[in-house]
Amino acid sequence: MKNERQPSQVNFPDEFVRRLKAAKRMVVLTGAGVSAESGLPTFRGAEGMWKSFRPEDLATVEAFQRDPKLVWEWYDWRRGLVASAKPNAAHYAIARLEELFEEFLLITQNVDGLHRVAGNKKIVELHGNIWFTRCFAEGTVRENRDVPLKEIPPRCPDCGSLERPHIVWFGEYINGALLDKAWHESEKSDMFITVGTSGVIQPAAGMSGIARNSGAYVLEINLEKTPLYYTANHTVEMSGGIVLPEIVKLAESFS
Repeated sequence: MKNERQPSQVNFPDEFVRRLKAAKRMVVLTGAGVSAESGLPTFRGAEGMWKSFRPEDLATVEAFQRDPKLVWEWYDWRRGLVASAKPNAAHYAIARLEELFEEFLLITQNVDGLHRVAGNKKIVELHGNIWFTRCFAEGTVRENRDVPLKEIPPRCPDCGSLERPHIVWFGEYINGALLDKAWHESEKSDMFITVGTSGVIQPAAGMSGIARNSGAYVLEINLEKTPLYYTANHTVEMSGGIVLPEIVKLAESFS
């Protein structure tokens, strides 16, 4: 027996409901707004981190080579913030959508790893993950959950070289294989949902356009309009923690 649809807190367009019911391949793109609902500061909002710190002092290869201790002290502080945060309703709803759609991919610009904690497995972390380090000499990647770090800066246990955060810094390229997967799945999707992203950072900002040009329905969820408003079929100016659980209810009612 099909689940009965319950009244929604969100007024979704009829076209969205119809397309969601028919959807086979879903892609969700998330940005800092999703993490903000867990109490983590964003980078570009009114209280964004970059209002207090200059990125060229903390998030470039040159900064790391100049003062690895300073860079790691900042990342150690950030890791402490993330360690105290918990997934919110938006995270759990996205994890549930992965269960409901066999063809699913989560593309995130966030580095906090909260999507994984919530249960997502089909995930592309475009900008890396704050809980992993990478040997500056050998490139070896390993998980490190120490809070606080036992040694600043940490060193590779294999060769003794400095380790750096496994984060894509300013001036660096996103891993090509991950980027190819994100582009490919966006192009093949028939339902593309963006949540809490500013829509100004490439290449992620261009993925919804690729999806729509390929025939997908694009839904933007954000507290305010962004440049993605002009790409989306529809924009909901509400938090992901409110809207996404309603989408889950809809999707479950179709099963």
